[in-house]
Amino acid sequence: MDSAPFAVKNPCRLMFEDHLQKTLADLETQHRRRRLFVSDLATGPLVRFEGKTRHNFASNDYLGLAAHPQVVAAALEATREFGAGAGASRLVIGTQRPHRELEEKIATFKNTAAALVFGSGYASSTGALQALATKNDVILLDKLSHACLVDGARLSGATIRPFHHNDPAHLEHHLQWAREKHRQARVFIVTESVFSMDGDLAPLRDIVGLKDRYGAVLLLDEAHAVGVLGRGGRGLADQLGLAHRIEVQMGTLGKALGSSGGYLAGSRALIDLLVNRARSFIFSTAPPAATAAAASAALDLCAGPEGDQRRAKLRGLAALLDPAPPAAIHPVIIGREEDTLQAAEQMARLGFHLPAIRPPTVPAGTSRLRVSLSAAHDPEVVRTLAAALPAIVAPATPQNDNPDTVCPVCGAALISEKCKVVCRSATCGYRIVFNCSEF
Repeated sequence: MDSAPFAVKNPCRLMFEDHLQKTLADLETQHRRRRLFVSDLATGPLVRFEGKTRHNFASNDYLGLAAHPQVVAAALEATREFGAGAGASRLVIGTQRPHRELEEKIATFKNTAAALVFGSGYASSTGALQALATKNDVILLDKLSHACLVDGARLSGATIRPFHHNDPAHLEHHLQWAREKHRQARVFIVTESVFSMDGDLAPLRDIVGLKDRYGAVLLLDEAHAVGVLGRGGRGLADQLGLAHRIEVQMGTLGKALGSSGGYLAGSRALIDLLVNRARSFIFSTAPPAATAAAASAALDLCAGPEGDQRRAKLRGLAALLDPAPPAAIHPVIIGREEDTLQAAEQMARLGFHLPAIRPPTVPAGTSRLRVSLSAAHDPEVVRTLAAALPAIVAPATPQNDNPDTVCPVCGAALISEKCKVVCRSATCGYRIVFNCSEF
């Protein structure tokens, strides 16, 4: 018998659906509702939505390795040899060779005794904090730490105290409090090295100094620093010569390394404990061998001469923005959600994919466009973007009613020519150049 008619009349189900619709309506009213959209291009400097191609400044593919021939070839070869999926958790089915080789490479890369790969960066952080901290411990984390770090801290059951963003004095205040009020507790400090939405760097020397002075443990998330900063892209801790003083180093395989997954690196005892206690590792099917092989190939490129060349190009692209970001993330803070959505739509009309970043990803009142640079970007395109952004934050008064034909810099009319759009004003210089083969 078909049960669908009965399910529709079920009052509990109707109440549940009403709740869902009301919640979605509230998000719509707050300009915070999100929707999925489909691109039919490989990860790279361009995206195509509903037949419209735009320059992609939303991806975290900082070195442009996601579509690198050697990375793709490694994934294909691993798929042919090991299949499309791992089949089960590594504690059940065993560890496939690409995972072991990748973990050995990560440990060498980070100069640690061992490393462990997870299915995602989110799984890495939630698994680590849940496994390492208990209800008897204290976690002090930067107020702007990524949601995965916040969620991991909550899962641990530990006492949580956020400290003001990049504020060593406030961190020390919390460390003093922890040592006075929780004398028997282990104290964990949690921060990012490059912050995902603001692009600024943690004051790592100060944090490591405080960590040592007060006998705390530091978990450092280098997700947006690996591949971008440090020798061979080893991260900010390496760049500052502090890596050997950090107990738990975390990173991702899905940003500068162009693959998917996350990792934790540290002592052999740390990794062994995570294998036995990290629930997101124990109770998850292992990542496909293809993603491990791809990340391994990307790590070789990152640490070698080609990686150095791509980082040099990335630094040159960053210098074209004002102010130049210290890594690869340039936030353009607008404020209100609705204004940010309008700015994203205007940038889309100009040929740039820059989605609106809104709460809860960022604090209320700080909605923004987040420019994410890649070594795959054309410098001329970045120059054009840099010229357009100031007008998006403080728009010029348009001289006609059609926003598609108004220069975002000076307000003059735009002229469409083959493979480019240029400003009619002789003194402005604004233009967008397209790759005609991709359009």
